[in-house]
Amino acid sequence: MRKILHLVVNRVFITALLVLLQVAFFLLIILRWSNYYFFIDLGLRLLSIAVVIYLIYRPNNPAVKLAWIIPILIFPLFGGILYLAFGHVIISRRLRDSMIAADKLMRENMPDNKTVESELKDEKTSVYNQISYIKNHSGMSVWKNTESEYYLDGLSCWKQLLKDLEEAQDFIFMEYFIIEEGTMWGEILKILEKKAKQGLDVRVMYDDLGSVFKLPKHYDRYLESKGIKCVAFNKLIPFMTIILNNRDHRKITVIDGKVGYSGGLNLTDEYINYKTVYGYWKDAGIRLEGEGVWNFTAMFLQMWSMAREPEKDYSRFCYKFNELPMAKGYVQPYGDTPFDGETLGENVYLNMLGYAERYYYVFTPYLITDNEMVTALKLAAKRGVDVRIVTPGIPDKKAVYWLTQSSYQNLIEAGVKIYQFTPGFIHSKCVLCDDETAAVGTINFDYRSFYHHFECGVFLYNVDAIQSLKQDMEATFEISEPITLEWCKKNFMKLNVVGPILKLFSPLF
Repeated sequence: MRKILHLVVNRVFITALLVLLQVAFFLLIILRWSNYYFFIDLGLRLLSIAVVIYLIYRPNNPAVKLAWIIPILIFPLFGGILYLAFGHVIISRRLRDSMIAADKLMRENMPDNKTVESELKDEKTSVYNQISYIKNHSGMSVWKNTESEYYLDGLSCWKQLLKDLEEAQDFIFMEYFIIEEGTMWGEILKILEKKAKQGLDVRVMYDDLGSVFKLPKHYDRYLESKGIKCVAFNKLIPFMTIILNNRDHRKITVIDGKVGYSGGLNLTDEYINYKTVYGYWKDAGIRLEGEGVWNFTAMFLQMWSMAREPEKDYSRFCYKFNELPMAKGYVQPYGDTPFDGETLGENVYLNMLGYAERYYYVFTPYLITDNEMVTALKLAAKRGVDVRIVTPGIPDKKAVYWLTQSSYQNLIEAGVKIYQFTPGFIHSKCVLCDDETAAVGTINFDYRSFYHHFECGVFLYNVDAIQSLKQDMEATFEISEPITLEWCKKNFMKLNVVGPILKLFSPLF
């Protein structure tokens, strides 16, 4: 049954189904519905025309507009419906009002940290400009006095997370795209149950679609029965809606406002390699301890306020440090929303590309980007920056994998180095630039992350975790397959015939 449901809500399946429906429609009208053809055909075509006009005048990336307009024109009968299902952001008045109120509350509770910003302005203009951009559009301040630790795999991150959860004294907040019953989540849940019984404020938020095939129905009610406050974000109603955008793709844990986690890790056994599906699963985690954790606390409360009851007083969740960590560098956790018209996640990566002088390294499971990102990557390589991108060696989704590979030749010809992670699937979302700045979080190099989902990341400057990330990246290059132009020629059919066709539908992936 779960396999059938998985097929029903799969984006690629529905896209193919809509195309088949167009063919079937013509066959049916020939056989018996010819009397109604004119009205049905006219209505669907007018809908597609209206959508195209809407896209033309919408203030959006031209590449994204074109990627939608072409499929709509190719399949005019169902193209408009396709866009309404997957491309259009539908926000109810209640949700919009709650978003505005939650954002206002978050910003009111966020200190300016002008002193820290002034230090950065004097030290590094490009970094100051980056943190200013992030603050202006996400409301998140930059912090000092925060220890950072980078984890190169899910297992080591999970083990440390369990230790930190055991030491919780006041509250535990967890927000994840996917939770699945198994060893990883089971061990966490034991601790959460125990802490809830001790009187701690324990809250869990998971994305309903992300976990729909992983958890039993009404799992949120099950957690509530154990004293754990829970939200299943943006609940999916099968057969009533096929809108799959605007998912909560973030991964955040906050413990007492003192310790915070993020990265690519979801709470399933694949991520700690207790279950093997696509070879070795490589992921990344980031742990913060210190003042910078406040941003994670504020981000969680912002989302919680939007999905459930408003949390008006953030101050009671602010940890009072008796002695601040004397860590070097600066950290700035930030969130990105699909509703503000600002592709903050992508722009953070683009800004780093813009000021890169020596190298720019990327871990990403998907490489399905707009023209701006492709142009920036090529331009950086052409001006002498060592640009390297690591993608999976074993795919989790074949069509998405081919679409990722279809970008290889264009980038390689400009001097970008592409590697495929030979041992399995790389799910890490990391960018490293010139030994100084990095971004670690949930944001893939794809349309879903850049345009459609709630995401989060941590911008890092001159912190200890950067060297650990660099060592991991250099070690990963060594065990990954370098992609050459010869490789591209051998895979000509997939890259140059199938790939361009898939790109027409790239916003769907």
